[in-house]
Amino acid sequence: MAERRRSEATRQAILDAALELAGEVGYAKLSVEGIAARAGAGKQTIYRWWPSKGAVLLDALLAYTTGPSGRIDDVELPDTGDLSADLKAVLRATVEELNDPRLSAPMRALSTEILADPVLAADYADRLETPVRELKLRRLRRAVDAGEVSADADLDVVVDLLWGPLRTRWLYREGPLTKRYTDRVVDTVLNGIRRW
Repeated sequence: MAERRRSEATRQAILDAALELAGEVGYAKLSVEGIAARAGAGKQTIYRWWPSKGAVLLDALLAYTTGPSGRIDDVELPDTGDLSADLKAVLRATVEELNDPRLSAPMRALSTEILADPVLAADYADRLETPVRELKLRRLRRAVDAGEVSADADLDVVVDLLWGPLRTRWLYREGPLTKRYTDRVVDTVLNGIRRW
C-alpha cells in the first residue's frame, strides 16, 4: 500500500513538473531529464511509464482537466433543456481553459507535437478527442430528440462549427477569446440549425 502511494505521488509530481516546465521553457526545450529533475524522480521511471515527453504532457493535461483518473467517461455536457444556454456555458468554460496560462502553452505544445508524432496523435484521439466529440454529439442528439434542432442537421458539422472557431482563434492567435465571442458563435450556429 505504501509503495502504491509513493508511486502515485511520484506520478503526480512528474505530471505537475511536465505542465510547469512546458509553460516555462516551451515544448522545444522541454526534456524528460528536466521533468525528472523538477519532479525529483528518475529518468528511467518516466520512460517506464511513458514513451515520450509528449505522452507525459498528454497525461498531465488530462489529469489537470479531468482529475486523477485522466478519463472523461463519466462526464456529460449540461442538459437543462435550453440548448443555447448549455452550449454557451460549455464554450465559455472551453475559453477559460484555453486562456488559462497554466494550460495554454502546454496545450499549444501538444497540438504541435501531435502533428509530428502519429503514435501520440492516435493516443490523443483515443483518449481525448474522440470521447469529447462523442459527449458533444450526445448532447446535440438529445436536442434533436427534444425538437430543438432540425432532424436533418449534420451533427458532426455542427460540432465543427461550434468548436472550430475557438480552436482556430486560439491556435493561431487570431483574436481575443471572450465570452461575448463564444455567445456569438453559438447564436450564429443555432440560427442555422434550429427546427422552425
